[in-house]
This record gives sequence, C-alpha cells and structure tokens, in this order.
Amino acid sequence: MNFLRPAAILLLTVGLAFGAHARDLSVDEDELVQVEIATLGVAGHGAPVVLLREPDAREVIPIIIGPAEAESIMRAMREIETPRPMTHDLFGNVFEALDARLVRVIVDDLVDNTFLGILELEVEGRDEVVRIDTRPSDGMALAIRSGATIHVTPTVMEAAQHIDYEGLEDQVVTALGITVGPLTDDLRTALDLPDETGVLVTGVTGPAAEAGMEPGALIVRVNDEVPEAPMEYLELVRDTPEDTDAVIRYWQAGETFEIEVPTDVPDPRPRIPEGEGIEL
Repeated sequence: MNFLRPAAILLLTVGLAFGAHARDLSVDEDELVQVEIATLGVAGHGAPVVLLREPDAREVIPIIIGPAEAESIMRAMREIETPRPMTHDLFGNVFEALDARLVRVIVDDLVDNTFLGILELEVEGRDEVVRIDTRPSDGMALAIRSGATIHVTPTVMEAAQHIDYEGLEDQVVTALGITVGPLTDDLRTALDLPDETGVLVTGVTGPAAEAGMEPGALIVRVNDEVPEAPMEYLELVRDTPEDTDAVIRYWQAGETFEIEVPTDVPDPRPRIPEGEGIEL
C-alpha cells in the first residue's frame, strides 16, 4: 500500500534538486498562448474542469482536473484561508524557503488522453529557469496562488475543443483580470449597492484596477448588455467584437463609471490585497 499523500509526493519532487523530474517543452516558446483561469465547470461525464480564457476573448479552454484540485483552485479564487496550510498553500511556502519563485505554468501536450504540464521556476543562484514536470491541475492551483502566468499550446487548445462542459451556478468567475461573484440581497444591503441587476466585483487586477475599479463595485453593463450572473459576465466578455476593447460600466462608491478594457490576458498579480476582498 502506498502511504505517500499528495503533499509528501510534491515535497519529494522538489527535494530532488529541482531537476530530477524535468522535461523539455513539446513546442517552441513562440507557440505558447497566455490564458487566465476563468472559473470551474463540470464535463459531460461529471468530472470537474477548469475553464481557461484565451486572449481576445473568443474561446474558453476546458481542462479536466481532479476534485481535490478543483476545490483547491476554488478556495484560491474565493480567497478562502484554511487554519493550516493545505497542499498547494504549503508549496508556496516551500518555494519561498528554497529561494525559488514560480513564474510560469505551461500546459503543453496531450498524451494518452492525459494533459501534461510544466512548472517554470526561477531559483536563486541559477542563471536558467528550472522546469519540472507536473499535472496541469497542480500547476494551475499553484499559479493562482503565486501570480505565475499560465500558458497553453495549440495542441492543448485543439484537444480541449472536444470537451463538453457546463458552468456552475453561483460561481466565481474571472475575465479581463476582474473576478466577479453573484449579488445576494444580503450583500446588496451590507455594501449599500443600488437596486440594479449586475455582478459583484470581488477582486481586480490589471487595466481595470489601474482605471480605479475596486472590490465591492457592481458591474451593471458589459458592452451595453446586463450580466445577470457570473457565467453571463464571462459570455458577454467573450462576445466582445474582435480587435475592440470590452466596455465595462460599473457602480462604485455612489458613482457610475465606464471604462474600456483590452481583451488580452493581464499579467496576474495578487488578486485581492489582504483585508480588502469581498467574502462570498
């Protein structure tokens, strides 16, 4: 019987000199496409999937993951802290203790119906990045905590087109660096929000944050359409005409603002400053 738990297995991987489990990329660097984690869903046969938003807003790429990894990703998206470090939280501490920084997660291939991934780390004292073979689900759970970018290959994008999926109700969704959740009556009252239909901003990075949007804002229009739920917000972003910015109208602190946000994928930074998030 194998008594190694996931944390022990990952610790063993890192402990083997950051190189024993390395492999080469399956494509050239210039073929990689940066994506952002949009939300989670369920595949047709019931398995969890993580939905990745491609730049220019047009496509969502579903990658099948395990239930434990789905729970870990959702905890990170909702900024839920646990009393003790869980596996992927622990690994952020391990990287820091070893003077390593996770800078990029790559989902680069599909072999025998299994997606393959790579962690890229910058390590103190090494001139070149260190690459470690990983399950994409673990890599993405680590990336969302560390601010590492996520990239996929054309092979992965093509394979994902054949995965049927459904979104989840009352889901947290990210697109354009804006994380939104459903607006409940209790939240509307607590935040003194207007009586308008929309979705609640729970975290914001990139151009929208630079334009002044903050957690607690209420998005009431996307390209002049009303988002009634988080998944609808994602769909409206995806429907943004090609080569144009998404137009976001939102209410914040008693005023209504309208901003234009590029549909490319913003470089991730900490999603919500400590103590400033909106708990859903």
